Formats: sequence, structure tokens, C-alpha cells
Amino acid sequence: MVDRGTVVAGSHSDDVAALVAQYERLPDGAPVRLAKPTSNLFRFRAPSDSPGLDVGRFNQVLEVDSANRIAQVQGMATYESIVAALLPAGFIPMVVPQLKTITLGGAVAGLGIESTSFRNGLPHESMREMEILTGDGQVVRARPEGEHAELFRGFPNSYGTLGYALRLEIELEQVKPYVRVQHVRFGSARECATAIAEICRDGSFDGQRVDFVDGTVFSPGEHYLTLGSYVDRAPFTSDYTGQQIYYRSLQQRQIDYLDIHDYVWRWDTDWFWCSRALGAQHPLVRRFWPARYRRSDVYRRIVAWDRRHAVTDRLAVLRGKGGNEPVIQDVEIPVDRLPEFLEFFHREIGIKPIWLCPVRLRDPAGWPLYPMDPNTLYVNVGFWATVPLGPGEAPGRHNRAIEHAVTELDGHKSLYSDSYFAEAEFWQLYNQPVYQRLKQRYDPKGRLPGLYEKCVRAK
Repeated sequence: MVDRGTVVAGSHSDDVAALVAQYERLPDGAPVRLAKPTSNLFRFRAPSDSPGLDVGRFNQVLEVDSANRIAQVQGMATYESIVAALLPAGFIPMVVPQLKTITLGGAVAGLGIESTSFRNGLPHESMREMEILTGDGQVVRARPEGEHAELFRGFPNSYGTLGYALRLEIELEQVKPYVRVQHVRFGSARECATAIAEICRDGSFDGQRVDFVDGTVFSPGEHYLTLGSYVDRAPFTSDYTGQQIYYRSLQQRQIDYLDIHDYVWRWDTDWFWCSRALGAQHPLVRRFWPARYRRSDVYRRIVAWDRRHAVTDRLAVLRGKGGNEPVIQDVEIPVDRLPEFLEFFHREIGIKPIWLCPVRLRDPAGWPLYPMDPNTLYVNVGFWATVPLGPGEAPGRHNRAIEHAVTELDGHKSLYSDSYFAEAEFWQLYNQPVYQRLKQRYDPKGRLPGLYEKCVRAK
């Protein structure tokens, strides 16, 4: 057992008291925001002059209980730091989102998913307790049962509009040193979807146990499922943090091996494939692009700067081209409707590659603000690029078409990026009665923005 709780518990309590005092000093009616160094949201807003809550100190793993496979972790701890603290003891969180600077609190209040999600669900499903600073300035302890049980269930997908998670108790998964990776190609979306359903049902493929499942679509006729299995030994290991690029290996290798650390972060070096748009995959550029800057948060800062100053759009106008619409989304589609969604997406949107990640909820009770059916296997479909706009087309056309398609196919869309729902439609999808009840109880003065105002109106 690795136990550091006695060392830092007092410090955590002191930091909570200081944060509550800081919150109380904020003027009534002033917008409340977090002052933190990183973000993985893609809802870009104008810079705010209002003071931010200083939550930078809440970034530690407080305690690891190896015997019971649980950890106490502060809400602003990044998954990079959490994995670094847990992996030497042979553990990782049950779900580790793909990007290093996603915070535990952010993944629980928003969206997190990875290749263990077909068996471990979403990050909030492995939490056992949360300490939350609510909108009314109180600090409450929310658990599955008890006085704040409804907040425990309603906090996921609330995106900081009910409060902020300061400490979370989470379950851990014991790991092995290496992951054997197999890339299996399918010629059609129907074949791929059928295989996803069978592999996730059986937990195996061709007699081999499967611990991880995700996939990549390169074109309507080229789909790969990447199936990972824990192993104690590896005949070799690949390194995709240098000149080699992970997603390209899917088309080049059938079998591969990664140590567990590199498997967990296999997507971060090139931000999946989005580094391509920034030139970081060109062999010459890559050679001189410092390795310490080959990471998702660096690329995101570049994109944020470009979005803020509209450099790409201005250059497009100078070249006589129209504007581009950012289409940066993750959506959950029932596995049996996946071929229909991909057919629509190839025809109407055209972004590629596309990421696939199956997910089934662990908890049969479900989560009210993101109401997926616990009995349904979904596939998270992720796509992150820009799409050209035609003459006279306003930004939002492509994103709105995706929202319509997802709803028609009984899917759900995460809210970390731009959304265009009409208000009535939004609340039909994201459970207005439960949200309003929670908002009234935990933020009666509306000190935090509402969910629709924050996620659609970008307040």
C-alpha cells in the first residue's frame, strides 16, 4: 500500500477552506470561472476580465490504497500526473482519456472515454465519492447514497454549472507491463460494427482475451479495430513518440507491442492525427520539432491562437477560398446504427480519419444529464477538423446536420465543443427537470452559468 494521505490531508483541507473564502469574496453577479493552465474544451470564448478561482493547488494524488484498489485524487490533477503516480505501483484509473492534460474533474464533469470503456464505462462510473464546491459556496460530499446522491448522479455532464470537484475517490485497475496490439481490417462499416458487438460481448477475438478496443476509419472501405491485450512480456516494443507516427502503424502492422505507459498515451503525441494540420508530421518538420512539444496541449494552444485571431480564415480569403467550419465533436451512436451514421458522415461531412471507441455503461442506474441506455452498446465516434463552407453558408451548418443525425439515430452528443441546439431541443436531450432541480438546490442564485448558456451560448 502506498499511503500519502496523512502527509497531504491537512494541506487539502486548508486549500479547501482558502478556496471557499475566495469564492465568498467574489462579487454577487460576477461571472465565476476557473483559473487553470490547461483546457481541453473547444468552446472558445472571449477572454474574461473577471478574477478566476485559483484551483491550481488541487492537482495532487492524495492517497493510493493498493489493497482496495482505490485512490483519493484532487479534481485538477491531470491524467498525466495521475498515471505517473499510479503506474509505479501497477495501477491506472479504470478509464484513462487519451490526452495527457485532461483533468479528472473535467472528465467527470464532462466527457472522458478510452479503449477500456467497453468494459469500464465512462470515468465518472469508477468514482465512489466526490467533494464538490457547489454554486452556493458550500462544500458537500456526494456519494451514491445519502443526502447528496442526486448531485452525485447529476454532476456528470454538468460542465462546471453546478460546482467544481475538489477531491474524488476513484477505483483503480491493476495492469501488466505490456500491451499486445492487433489491428484488424474490415471492408465495410457493417462488418466493423458486427465485429465490435461480438468482441465487446465476448471479451475476446480469435481465442485471444481482449482488454482494450478502439478503431479507426480511413475511408468507407477501410476500417480497423485495434484490439489490445495485457501481457507480461513482449518480444519487442514500438516507440511512437519520435519519428514514427502511431495511427499510420495501423495500416502497416498487424501485430505490435507497446509498454503500458506508451499504450496509454499512444494518441497524445500527435493528438490522434490532428498534428498533421500543423505540419508536425512532415519528416523534416518533425525532426526539428522538439520532442517535448509533441503533445496535445501544445497543438491545442496553437489552434486556440488561430481561432482567436482568425489567421487561417483570413489566409483562405486572400487565396480566394471560402471559410471553414470547425467540426470538432464526439458522439455516441448505438452500435447497430453505426453504419447509418458513417454513411451520412462520409456523404455530408467528409472528415477522415474517424475514431471509434465502444462504450457500455457499467451502472444500470444511468446518469440523468447524459441519458445513455445502460443496456445498449454505443460507439463513440470522434472527428476533429474543419470543413469548407459553400458560398453564403454560415458556420454551424455542418455541426447542425450532425446534431440532427445523432438525434435521429438515438445517439448522444458530448458538449465539450460548439453546439447549436435550439433550447427546447437541448433540454429534451439533456434532462431539463433533473438539471433544474439540481440547479435550484445547489446554485439557487445562479452564480454559475446554466448548462444551455454555457454549452450552446458560450457564456
